[in-house]
Amino acid sequence: MHTHLCHHAEGLPKDLARRAVELGLSEIGVSEHNPMPNDDFDQWRMYLSKLEEYLAALDDARAAFPDLRIRSALEVDYLPGHEDWIRNLAGRHEWDYFIGSVHYIDGGWDIDNPGKLDQWRARDAYDVWSAYFERLTAAADSGLFEIIGHPDLPKKFRFMPNRDCVPLFERFLDVASARGVAIEINTAGLRKDCREMYPSLEFLKLASARGVGLTFGSDAHQPGEVGMNFVDAVALAKEAGYRDCLRFEKRRVRRVPLD
Repeated sequence: MHTHLCHHAEGLPKDLARRAVELGLSEIGVSEHNPMPNDDFDQWRMYLSKLEEYLAALDDARAAFPDLRIRSALEVDYLPGHEDWIRNLAGRHEWDYFIGSVHYIDGGWDIDNPGKLDQWRARDAYDVWSAYFERLTAAADSGLFEIIGHPDLPKKFRFMPNRDCVPLFERFLDVASARGVAIEINTAGLRKDCREMYPSLEFLKLASARGVGLTFGSDAHQPGEVGMNFVDAVALAKEAGYRDCLRFEKRRVRRVPLD
């Protein structure tokens, strides 16, 4: 979940927590987009100077809703060559988890940016998906993350390859399984052009067969999106063969039955 600090979302952690309590949730995590060393890296992440404000806002939410467990996290872009920066961020706070995600596959192209659809139109979709999963596999293998976020993100705008992507999925999932890295069901895909959760049922079945752990995220960018479609997400997980999911505290994992 995201806050106003990333410049493209609304609300404070306290607002997200209030909605979670209304829904009857017992535990949530807020995972703002990670800062970079330079604030002009792009226009949709928290500034480094706001990191302490972010952590203070999480404490405010805990004080306002003491019966709700609120985990502190970051959604961290995996960019080759920036591993030391990710480790730097990890040492700045006792985080509960890091969600590793891939938005950039080369240069300055963030593939989920609606303002850059011309890049998709100029490229072969399978080449983009291949480059994306190569980087996502490296993220899973890096040891820097507990969870990999929205794992089939390239489907967002429905630029679908005309070749079978299952081998790309399997290679990533084999590494995630070997490294003990979870994936998430991210319900925000239902609110995008693809009209499908991230990842697909086919992907989830492959993950379940390999014992890859699972978490749930709404990827909320405003309080009204907190917990959206979680009932549907649990049903999807069960259809794929999952019987439990994971929660994290201070980067340690525990398993929770879906029922």
